[in-house]
Amino acid sequence: MTDLLLNHRIEGSASAPPLLLGPSLGTSYALWDAVAPELSIGHRVVRWDLPGHGGSAAELIGPGATVGDLADLVLRLADSLGIERFAYAGVSLGGAVGLQLAVHHPERVASLAVICSSAHFNGAKPWEERAALVRAKGLAELAGTADSRWFTAGFTVPRLVQDHRDADPEAYAACCDALAAFDLRDRLAEISAPTLLIAGREDPATPPAHLREIADTVPGAALVEIPGASHLAPAQCPEAVLTALRAHLRGSAPRGMEVRRKVLGDAHVDRAQARQTPFTARFQDFISRYAWGEIWTDPTLSRRERSMITLTALVAHGHYDELAMHVRAARRNGLTPEEIGAVLLQTAVYCGVPAANSAFAAAQPVLAEEDEASGHLHGHRDGP
Repeated sequence: MTDLLLNHRIEGSASAPPLLLGPSLGTSYALWDAVAPELSIGHRVVRWDLPGHGGSAAELIGPGATVGDLADLVLRLADSLGIERFAYAGVSLGGAVGLQLAVHHPERVASLAVICSSAHFNGAKPWEERAALVRAKGLAELAGTADSRWFTAGFTVPRLVQDHRDADPEAYAACCDALAAFDLRDRLAEISAPTLLIAGREDPATPPAHLREIADTVPGAALVEIPGASHLAPAQCPEAVLTALRAHLRGSAPRGMEVRRKVLGDAHVDRAQARQTPFTARFQDFISRYAWGEIWTDPTLSRRERSMITLTALVAHGHYDELAMHVRAARRNGLTPEEIGAVLLQTAVYCGVPAANSAFAAAQPVLAEEDEASGHLHGHRDGP
């Protein structure tokens, strides 16, 4: 081994939660081309190449290598980037690396997604034979059958097939050695990270039964099967993989309707649902999923802070009917009448005195109702 790092590509904000993406045998990080850019919206995505694949040096691995060796290389890469704890998703051999990390380095893995992979790869013999073939004849013959092993009939990704042809034979064979020796079935129950398994229903290499075996053993694991997908699901069915990964990476964030009720109150939400028609149903669903299920559940800002921002934005655009609703929401989120008044006074400076005047006029009756309902008296600012 050398001190070289795995070749990698980083996308997304440096301050976002890190997500490492592992490739399959014979491919480069281009396997994630249709998925990684979308995931980088909310994560610092780091996708890496196996030794001797893509831009990674072949010398990073040698004969008799193990999946543990590959996992160590991934940790070395993470350390070099200042990443202590990360979400991880990997395909095939990359998925095996994820399982290895989750078992042997649980403190590093915040969540795990294992895609078209297995806790074992059908014993040592097929991989020993493949390693011997590649060491003797190179990769041209094997690359010629890549489409049938990776995709359903009629589908291909030329870039990935070329990656297969261009891989270093010795490094590829060493990766085969790692697969030959890999079997974590007796350790799966130790995995504590939230775990998602994604199976391609048409995958001949790691069929759904292999993923189901993991899902049935890892505590709390979830399994998604993708119809029409073969072994390289992120390349063949990126939208389905992206949908599953997004839901998994969001973790246990409250559902949109739950948050909507907590902020706006049951009475308001019940009225909105009672007024819903087939014409407005998709819009109501959009609001619940996007505004309440993603924005209001983001822990970066507190609900108090979000209420203050929302009040200001509504004043700026003159949405005074909604302002009254969000004054009530602000009280539920912990703002006092004095704090609400201070927010509205701030809008007089940046949104204009007439806008603030209308805002105070809209807010004052709401706060008066709050006073009457609670039996407490609060001082209110009068509009100019």
